Amino acid sequence: MMNRPNESVPAVFLDRDGTLMREVNYCAHPRQVEIFQDVPEALQKLKQAGYKLIVISNQAGIGRGYFSEAQYRLVEAEVERAVRPATLDGVYFCPDHPERATARRKPGIGMILEAQRDHRIDLARSFLIGDKAIDIDCGRNAGVRTILVKTGYGAQELQAAPDWIAEDFAEAAEIILKQTQLEPDGTA
Repeated sequence: MMNRPNESVPAVFLDRDGTLMREVNYCAHPRQVEIFQDVPEALQKLKQAGYKLIVISNQAGIGRGYFSEAQYRLVEAEVERAVRPATLDGVYFCPDHPERATARRKPGIGMILEAQRDHRIDLARSFLIGDKAIDIDCGRNAGVRTILVKTGYGAQELQAAPDWIAEDFAEAAEIILKQTQLEPDGTA
């Protein structure tokens, strides 16, 4: 799919912990990053189909004082290295403590709106993949289609009402690719 310079594009919004990588309670060190096996290949397929890949992640460990923003950035750099050869188009995080949350903290849509503005994203053609009800609520609140993965907390998630449920990230990517083929013009 070719996008014109000023044309809006679809995106896949990605939760990080429990979705792209093994859930680590307050991941504070790059050594704790363990990307799920099929994630890099699935990300590449989504990118080749014309989707922007945007991470949106609550990082309450910063707001709680468990780790610093500098430590978070080291972890994020390791995530970006570990998903290669795929590349992420944007990474947004919210350091808010849950009790002092702004509209940026999921299920709020602040991070999605920032990404929409920064990358000219068409939300109606976009998806969100996550492992918690707050991820799914965020996507629904923003008007994007949602997929709950059973990795991370997803296997025990009973409160979410996603559009689809997938065993893992690779299956979620296949759902998106199938939906892309069903679009009237055959593009994302």
